[in-house]
Amino acid sequence: MRIRDHRADDEPHIDLVPLIDVILVLIIFFVVTATFDARSVLKLELPRATGEAANDTSKALIVLVNADGRYFVDDREVLRSDVESLKSTIAEVAGTDRDRPVMLRADARTPYQAVVTVYDALGQLGFRKVMNATAPQTREAAEAGK
Repeated sequence: MRIRDHRADDEPHIDLVPLIDVILVLIIFFVVTATFDARSVLKLELPRATGEAANDTSKALIVLVNADGRYFVDDREVLRSDVESLKSTIAEVAGTDRDRPVMLRADARTPYQAVVTVYDALGQLGFRKVMNATAPQTREAAEAGK
C-alpha cells in the first residue's frame, strides 16, 4: 500500500488577511492624524472693502462666523449661539492674554445679531484689539459705487 503525501498537492497561496489589516490600520492612522484647516471647511464670503492689510495677524485669535450664525474660535466650534457659550470658548482658547488681537472673520451673509454677539462677548472678556477681515473690493464694484 502506497502512502500518498497530501502536502505535495497543495498549491501555494498568499494570505490576504494580514495585508488587509495593515492597509486598514494605515488608513485609520492617516484619517486620524490629518489636520483640517477651518478656512477650507467653512466657505466664507467676506464683505468687500477698500483699505490697507493688517501688519501682523499671525498670533491673532481667529473668530469665524458663518452664514448660518455658527461660531468657531480658532479650530473649536461653539456648540450654542448664546453669549455665555461664546465667552467660555474664547476664554478657554485665549487663556489670560487679553492684549492678544482678535481677527473677526464673518461671512457677508451673516445675520448682524451674530456679529454683535461676538463683539459683546469680546468686550465683556476685555479684548480691545478687534480687526474685521474683509475681501478686497473688485474693480467693478468700486466703479459701481462711484
